[in-house]
Amino acid sequence: MITIHHLLKTSKTFFILWCMIAAFGTYFCMYAFRKPFINGIYPEITIGALNYKAVLIIAQVIGYMTSKFVGIKVISELQATDRKKLIIGLIFIAEFALLFFGLIPPPFNLALLFFNGLPLGMVWGIIFSYLEGRRFTEILSIGLSISLIISSGIIKTIYFTVQAWMPFVSEFWLPALIGLLFLPLFLMCVWMLSIIPNPTSEDKLLRIERLPMTHTDKITSLNTYGLGIITLGLIYMMLTTMRDFRDNFSVEIWHEIDINWNRSVFALTETITAVIVLIAIGSLSLIRNKVQGFWATLSLIALGLLISGVSTLCYHYGIINSFLWMLFIGMGMFLAYTPIQVVVFDRMIALFKMKANAGFFIYICDSFGYLGSVGLLLYKEFFAKDLSWMKVLMQFSYILTISCILLLILSACFFTRKLRSQR
Repeated sequence: MITIHHLLKTSKTFFILWCMIAAFGTYFCMYAFRKPFINGIYPEITIGALNYKAVLIIAQVIGYMTSKFVGIKVISELQATDRKKLIIGLIFIAEFALLFFGLIPPPFNLALLFFNGLPLGMVWGIIFSYLEGRRFTEILSIGLSISLIISSGIIKTIYFTVQAWMPFVSEFWLPALIGLLFLPLFLMCVWMLSIIPNPTSEDKLLRIERLPMTHTDKITSLNTYGLGIITLGLIYMMLTTMRDFRDNFSVEIWHEIDINWNRSVFALTETITAVIVLIAIGSLSLIRNKVQGFWATLSLIALGLLISGVSTLCYHYGIINSFLWMLFIGMGMFLAYTPIQVVVFDRMIALFKMKANAGFFIYICDSFGYLGSVGLLLYKEFFAKDLSWMKVLMQFSYILTISCILLLILSACFFTRKLRSQR
């Protein structure tokens, strides 16, 4: 134990690798409690005219969205001493909900997915609170970013593998089983997070010390930078909506675009995406200048939006095949989504010397992002029931690219004026 503490304080390489592995492992394990149920088909169950799986996803997303609204207060005011016990308690609540999901017969068990999503929405903010406000935050966050990208795809593969090994376990019990399998690894990764040293004096000089926010701090930040936060929040909302839709219904989309698709494709596309995003996000940490780093982050968001929209256009006209489309639309989406989640607000706080923490702004964006996810699901179920999942993804991709580029331009104009007035 003494050796590990010593290395964390004296070796930058060991410190960076430790933080990346701890963040990656903790968030990866969270997906084992959140995502396995979406791999079920549940073909024989309906609720009126509604698709049972869609209702399950809506129930969990509403719980997850509620957690984000709660997290605006909880995460922004969280004390460092409370982080470990809070994150462990949240995961145990989510697992108990999955156990009752298997125990209670359908369709009455759908409410359990609301209680499964309710605690999980705050896990990301707790993990990021260990990493933000440091000189190497972008690099430290790479583990978190990779986990966000590849976890769902790998969990899908694990789900189908366990299902093949244990065909006697029903689709309703598999989520709880997979959660239990990942529980020991989760506890070990939380321990790794808990022994990460606090930010150094150099970190505080370069990135501003991150403290729990008061009510006055929140009001001041929103009054001063409200327009910029709103524009970035709307972009994030649309990206979250498309990310969730593509993730939740990727099995159905692959059935529509390639009848001979292989289930290992999930891990393949998301792993390639993770490598590209890893390189892009890691490169941002090389930019020490606060102004240049902030603008480079916004440029990466714009690049991701363009890749997502252009790839859909190319697939529509037969220029690329289905595999490349699903790869590029996901890659572009995460190149735009990930910088907002792990970089842009951290850079913004340092650039404008704000008394704030990134969790406050991200949870504002996240809460409305999942509101958008619920909205798109309800639209598909009530107003576009006959429209294929693939068509919904294509149409939303076009809308997202055009509207988000315009919002990004507006955001850039706002922050340019703020920088001029600051100077």
